[in-house]
Amino acid sequence: MKAVIFDLDGVITDTAEYHFQAWDSLAAALGIPFDREFNEQLKGISRTESLDKILARGEADAHTAEDKLELAARKNMEYQRLISALTPADVLPGIHALLMELRDARIGIALASASKNAAFILDRLELTHYFDSVVDVTAIRHGKPDPEIFLTGAVNLGVQPAGCIGIEDAQAGIQAIKSAGMFAVGVGTPSQMQGADIVVATTAELSLRMLEEHFFRG
Repeated sequence: MKAVIFDLDGVITDTAEYHFQAWDSLAAALGIPFDREFNEQLKGISRTESLDKILARGEADAHTAEDKLELAARKNMEYQRLISALTPADVLPGIHALLMELRDARIGIALASASKNAAFILDRLELTHYFDSVVDVTAIRHGKPDPEIFLTGAVNLGVQPAGCIGIEDAQAGIQAIKSAGMFAVGVGTPSQMQGADIVVATTAELSLRMLEEHFFRG
């Protein structure tokens, strides 16, 4: 076990509600139906892919490539306004302690996030100094469930995929971790984390000792 690669939303902090509010606002302006159930389909995928899914519920053909760029920018502006209120108190339970344990054990730490706002969010949470590498969609060609983002994190850390643990809360992320040849930890329910090597209900269950025990047992 040489490195741990974290997803951001739902693992480090929970900005899912902010994403929902921002997409809901945009969809309402476009007259496209949007609800929390549909929002679940957007977890773990990029902003562009999310927008395409939303537009497909309306008149997708009526929007040019330029229109889509403008719409994605509008959503992101609203999302950034919402996340500007994040503080260290918004770090999910157990994560700060785990990051400290990993750092003290000299285990590599990377972030693999579909969000272009990943670096900003880490700064707001005051966690940037823990991460040896931050990989977001701007650094890759293929988003999750493609393994590229996790493989890039491993390369940046100088470790082999087999020595990495990936932690995710979305099915697309679990697929990406397993396709990368890494040990997958899912945060959520087993039905939503198919293919994960282990599943925890909340981040509060995560610790270095627990990860090592399951990794070596696996």
